[in-house]
Amino acid sequence: MKKLFISGAMLLLTTATMTAQPKLSADNIDEVLKAMTLEEKAKLLVGGANNFFGTGAVVGGEADLVAGAAGTSPAIPRLGIPATVLTDGPAGVRIDPTRKGTDKTYYATAFPIGSCLASTWNTELVSKVGEAIGNETKEYRCDVILGPGMNLHRNPLCGRNFEYYSEDPLLTGKIAAAYIQGVQSQGAGVSAKHFAVNSQETDRTAVDERVSQRAARELYLRGFEIAVRESDPWTIMASYNQINGQYSMGNHDLLTKILREDWGYKGIVMTDWIGIREGLPTVSEVHAGNDLMEPGQPAQVEEIIAGVKSGKLDIADVDRNVRRMLEYIVKTPSFHQYPASNSPDFKAHAAITRQSAAEGIVLLKNNGTLPWKDGAVKTVALFGEKSYDFLSGGTGSGCVHPPYVVDMLQGLENTGIKSSPVLTDIYRKYIEYARVKFQAERHPAKWYQLEMFGQQKYPEIGLSPIAINNEVSAADAAIITIGRQAGEGIDRDIDTEFNLIPEERALITDVCNAFHAAGKPVIVIINSGSVIETASWSSYPDAILCAWQPGMEGGNSIADLLTGKVNPSGKLTMTWPVAASDHHSTRNFPGNVDFYTFEMMTANNMPIPGHAYTNHEEDIYVGYRYFDTFQKEVAYPFGFGLSYTTFQFSKPVVKSRAGLVDISVTVKNTGKVSGKEVAQVYVTAPKGRLEKPVQELKAFAKTRELKPGESQTLTMTLQPRDLASFDEAGSQWLTEAGQYTFRIGSSSRDLPLSATLTLSEYTEKTNNALAPQQPLNLLKQ
Repeated sequence: MKKLFISGAMLLLTTATMTAQPKLSADNIDEVLKAMTLEEKAKLLVGGANNFFGTGAVVGGEADLVAGAAGTSPAIPRLGIPATVLTDGPAGVRIDPTRKGTDKTYYATAFPIGSCLASTWNTELVSKVGEAIGNETKEYRCDVILGPGMNLHRNPLCGRNFEYYSEDPLLTGKIAAAYIQGVQSQGAGVSAKHFAVNSQETDRTAVDERVSQRAARELYLRGFEIAVRESDPWTIMASYNQINGQYSMGNHDLLTKILREDWGYKGIVMTDWIGIREGLPTVSEVHAGNDLMEPGQPAQVEEIIAGVKSGKLDIADVDRNVRRMLEYIVKTPSFHQYPASNSPDFKAHAAITRQSAAEGIVLLKNNGTLPWKDGAVKTVALFGEKSYDFLSGGTGSGCVHPPYVVDMLQGLENTGIKSSPVLTDIYRKYIEYARVKFQAERHPAKWYQLEMFGQQKYPEIGLSPIAINNEVSAADAAIITIGRQAGEGIDRDIDTEFNLIPEERALITDVCNAFHAAGKPVIVIINSGSVIETASWSSYPDAILCAWQPGMEGGNSIADLLTGKVNPSGKLTMTWPVAASDHHSTRNFPGNVDFYTFEMMTANNMPIPGHAYTNHEEDIYVGYRYFDTFQKEVAYPFGFGLSYTTFQFSKPVVKSRAGLVDISVTVKNTGKVSGKEVAQVYVTAPKGRLEKPVQELKAFAKTRELKPGESQTLTMTLQPRDLASFDEAGSQWLTEAGQYTFRIGSSSRDLPLSATLTLSEYTEKTNNALAPQQPLNLLKQ
C-alpha cells in the first residue's frame, strides 16, 4: 500500500486563493475593493498605455488598445476589471483611420468644432450631435471621448479657442451640458476639460495662471459647475497649468474643496497627458483627488505603493480613488462587453453634421445679395486656397480623421453651381505644391504641423488684377475664402493669424473692385476656428459668412445657406474686437515681451510674464463684460448674427414664483421667409457691496423655425444663485437685495425690451479656495 505525502507548504494556501475571487459588478464594489492588493489598487490609478501613435500596444496583458486612441485605464483580469479606452475629441472620435494587416478603414465623422456648435445657441441640436458622437465612440470600441473643451475664450489669440465654446460661462456650461447629456445617453462617457483656467497654449504645462477667487468662480469655473450640476460627466480632466502657484493636477482646493465638496461631483478626475511631473509627486495628485494618471508610467505605480508604505500617502485616499474608478468602470461599454461594430452610420451622422454646421454659421454682413434666388447664380469664381482645401477642424489632439471633407468647390457643384476651371487648376496645383513644401520645411519640434494632427493652412497666393479680371465675365458672383488654422501647443500670432496678410487684403480689394465694376456680388467666407480682424476690410464685400471650421460637410452647409435652403440663425459666442489689442487681457497674454527683454530675462533666469506666469488683471472683465462695461467700440458684439428675415420681440414678463425667477418673451417672424431667432437675456444688478459688469448673460432660448407672421413665446427660469456674484470676503455666492433689470434682445448691444424685478438677498456659503499667492493689479470701473 502506497502512502501519499503532501508537503505542508502545499497546504498553506492563502485565504485569497481558497476563496473564490469576486468579479466586479455594480453591486459588489465594496467586496472587490476589499479583495484588491495594494499593488492592484496602485495599478488601477495609473493609465495602462498610450497608443497615440498607433503602436498597437497591449493593455494590462488582456485588452488591445484601439489604434490611435489616447490611452486607457488598466485591466485587472483576476477581479473582472476590464481596461477602458479613452479617445481624443471633442469634435469626433480621434483614432487611426487605417491599421496594419487590414484594408478596413476606421474614419470618424468630423463634426463642427466647439465655437461653431456653440454658435447655434441650440442645446437640443447640440445634444443630438452629442448622441452621434457617443454612438461613434462606442461603435469604435472606446469608452470615453476626451471632451468637451470648456475653457473660456479669454483672449482671441489662444490657439485652442476652436475647441472651446465661448467667452461667456453660462453659454459654455449650457452647451457643454447638452453635449455631455447627448454623449452619455448612448452609454459612452466624456471627459470635460481642461479643468481649469487653461487660457493659453504657450508654456501651458508650466505657466502659473494668477487669478482672483472671484474671477475664477464667476468665469473660469462657472461653466464646469453648470455642466457638473446639469449633466454629471463621467470624468473631468485636470489641466496642465498652475492656478495661483499650484498645479491643477495636484490642487486639493480645486479637485476636492470646489469640485467635490462645493459642487457634489461624484465622477472621476484624470490628469492631462503628462505622466511624472517635476515638482509634483504622484502621491500629491492622488491626495488632491486625481483618480487616474495619464498616460501612465510604471514609476507612478511604484510611487503610490511606496507612498502608502512610508506613510506619505494615506491608504484611505487610495481606497477613495479606487472606489471612484470602479464606479466609473461599471458604466462603460467595455465592462458591459458591448459588441462594437467598427462601422458607424456615416450617412446619418453626416446629416447631423450638415444641419448643426449650417445652424452655427454666422452671417456677419449682407447687403441683400444673399440668399441667391433660384437660377440667379449659375457660375461662381472661387478665390482663396481654402476654397479648395477647406478646414473641417483644428490641429492637435482635437483633430479628427474623416472619410472626406466637402470643400467650397464640391459644395457648390452639389447644388448645380459651376466654378471657374482656370481658378480650380491654379489653386489645386498650388495646394499640392504647398503641402509638399510645407512638410519638407517643417521644424522637427513642431509636432502639431504633422499631417496626422490635422489639416494645415498654407500661405495665400496673390493673383494679378489681370487674372482676376479675366474671371469676371464668365461668373455671376465671386467667393473669397479666408482660412485660419490653429490648435494645440501654440498660440496665434497677431500679424499673420489674427490680422490679414497683404496677399489676402489685395485679393479682397482687387476681386471686389473687379466684380463690383461689373455689378456682380462678392461674398467672403471665413474658414477659421476663432476670431479674425474684419474692421479694416468688411466694407468691401457684399456679404460675409463666418463658417468657422464646420466639420466634414462644411461645403454643403455653406451652399445650403448661400442658396437659401437654410436661413442663417447662428450668433457669435465671443466679441469680435476691432483689434486684438483692444481686449484688456491682451496686455497679459504671451507675446508682449519684446525679443531683447525676453533674451535678457531668460539669460538671468528671471520669470517671464506670459510664460512663467500670467496675471489675469482684467479680472471679471472678460469679453463683452469688458467691452460693454467700458463702452469700447467692437467690430461685432457678443450674440450678433444676421438672418434673411426679421424678428420682433414683445411682451417681456419677469416674475417671482416659489423662489424662482420666470422670464418670458414673445418672438414674431416679421419677415418674408421662415427662420429661427435667439432671445438673449442680460441682467443688470443693483449697485451694492460688489462691483459688477454693466450686464451679464443670464438666460437664452432659441425659437423653433417660425414661418412668416408666426410667433412663439419663450420661457426661461432662473434660480436666485444664477444671479449671484462671488463675495471673496465671505467665501460665498451673493445675490444682493434690490431691483434687477432684465434686458432682452438679439445681442449684447441690441436689447430693445426690459423689465425689472425686486429681489431679496440670497447667500450660499462655499469653501475658501484658490486664494492668490501674488498681488494682482485688478481692473476696476
